[in-house]
Amino acid sequence: MHELSLMEAVRDQALAAANADGAIRIVAIRLRVGEQAGVEVGALRFAFPVVMAGTIAAGAELGIELEPAECHCAVCQAPFPAPQGCCDCPRCGTISRRLLRGRDLRLLSLEVE
Repeated sequence: MHELSLMEAVRDQALAAANADGAIRIVAIRLRVGEQAGVEVGALRFAFPVVMAGTIAAGAELGIELEPAECHCAVCQAPFPAPQGCCDCPRCGTISRRLLRGRDLRLLSLEVE
């Protein structure tokens, strides 16, 4: 379950940002998870309270925004949605080799006190 180590990295980044801001408590953490990131959102949610326990983020709310995958067609010169990793252009059928978005796991924001 690599989601545990991913959540540990989120914790470290969140704690560093909160510390730099002089926060005494993290109330909420918002993440963006791309549908092609290879991350199981349910496992992230499960790991969250375990990883945050004993820190200023214990009891914080976790918000997860899902980012749909999008590719770019070299022939049409246009982006297109890539659900379930499907990367053939719906206009011309060309297989795209360029994923524009949907692969990231990103810390979007913290709500702190």
